[in-house]
Amino acid sequence: MIPLTAAAASDAVGSDIQNIEGLVNELSTGLHIPELVISLILTVVAFIAAKIISFVIRKGFKRLAGKDNKFTPLMASLMWRICSVLVWIVAILSILAFWGIDLTPVLAGLGVTGIVLGFALQESISSLFSGIMIAINNPFRVGDWVEIGQDGVAGTVKAMDMMCVTLSTADNKKYTVSNKYVWNNTILNYSYIEKRRIDMSIDVGYDMDTDKAKSVLLSLIRSYPEVLPDPEPIVEVNAYGASGITIIVRPWVSPADYWKVYWRFNGDVLRILRDNQLDMPFSQIVVHMAKDE
Repeated sequence: MIPLTAAAASDAVGSDIQNIEGLVNELSTGLHIPELVISLILTVVAFIAAKIISFVIRKGFKRLAGKDNKFTPLMASLMWRICSVLVWIVAILSILAFWGIDLTPVLAGLGVTGIVLGFALQESISSLFSGIMIAINNPFRVGDWVEIGQDGVAGTVKAMDMMCVTLSTADNKKYTVSNKYVWNNTILNYSYIEKRRIDMSIDVGYDMDTDKAKSVLLSLIRSYPEVLPDPEPIVEVNAYGASGITIIVRPWVSPADYWKVYWRFNGDVLRILRDNQLDMPFSQIVVHMAKDE
């Protein structure tokens, strides 16, 4: 295959323009209508056709995104925008040709303009290509709870496009994050999996019966209907601290029930331990006074 050079492309465009101009002249001569009117009619037809084609393409991609889980709304938006740009480029070139405008100087200047715009908009271009990578890899969808970066922002994905991702945090703050930052950091999706483990720990005193404490805590966590029976909750001695024995409590829940179970357990555990004569230790200092001789 012979590569298409800039000169060859310019000649091809020039040939197409001449053909369109010839079409306008033939219509004007054959129908005895002024060329201005013919050009105006063809311009309106090209504009309406571009609008209709762009609308049909958009509806088609949206319908495909609703049927195929792998074809996400972001991917549909990307494909529609690319196709729409191509459709409008063809329409604009045709409209300019209808009016006899020579596009050769414009095409020759696109190379220099592209270089200048590339330097000026490099951050935006980087976010754009990052958006393409997000659309292809689909690390999250609208409605997922995600955490971006180790010390970054976490929240529910409210919207996403080719330039940025909009998150809503638990305290109802809105964050708009560029796709470049999103793609260059670790993305932790809490909504992607069906089950999520809650890691909690409780300290009991050294003089307490640990087997009894484990039994009480296990009964408490099993009493919550949101806790899944499979895998079974884990309640075990984990460490021996300076003031007490640490017991871990690890139930499994659906992602939507994570905080509900977490806060309920922390609200109930002190009362349950006290009802069963189990004490939670707290830091204290014991001072021994020396007797005067």
